[in-house]
Amino acid sequence: MTKALIAPSILAADFANLQRDVEMVNNSDADWFHLDVMDGVFVPNISFGMPVIEAISRHAKKPLDVHLMIVQPERYIREFALLGTDTLTVHFEASTHLHCSLQAIKTEGMKAGVALNPHTNVAVLKDTIMDIDLVCLMSVNPGFGGQSFIENTYEKVRELKKIISEKGASTKIEIDGGVTDKNAKELVLAGADVLVAGSYVFGADNPTQTVKHLKQLV
Repeated sequence: MTKALIAPSILAADFANLQRDVEMVNNSDADWFHLDVMDGVFVPNISFGMPVIEAISRHAKKPLDVHLMIVQPERYIREFALLGTDTLTVHFEASTHLHCSLQAIKTEGMKAGVALNPHTNVAVLKDTIMDIDLVCLMSVNPGFGGQSFIENTYEKVRELKKIISEKGASTKIEIDGGVTDKNAKELVLAGADVLVAGSYVFGADNPTQTVKHLKQLV
């Protein structure tokens, strides 16, 4: 089994010590930085925008996985490319012309991701899966960190893996929300490739050791 990637979510970091937490991720066994951009419209919370991502980008030594929880995400595709984003994920529910947005992301040299809210069926991606590099399955309701994991996620992972296999796609499956050492292994066994962990990592007494522990599990 290929080792799953671990992507600590910077939303759960200490913003008064952001460089310290970025360096922690750099020096840990983590694979990516996961950055949640929220606009207070698509989700009931506002997180951070381009100046903060630019600051993170200056210090980050690992790929930036940017998750846009915003309306009309297509407006900012070029800007996120210029900030050094490696994977840019837009929400299915926020993209009127999903295929067009995916093409625009790839044109800017980034990998294209699509996020699905907990209530959205994975079958909606059947027609675009060949154009998607990463599907981010929300395993909590988007907007706030620290929520508990939605158990139906395992079934969604298995269903999505089936679609990917049947189409012969190379799409990665990412799980975002409520990931801990209690569900990490089962998620990977179901077919997950990338695990986003926020408060579980940054709320730990020893975040570096927590990332290492997660990595060993998967």
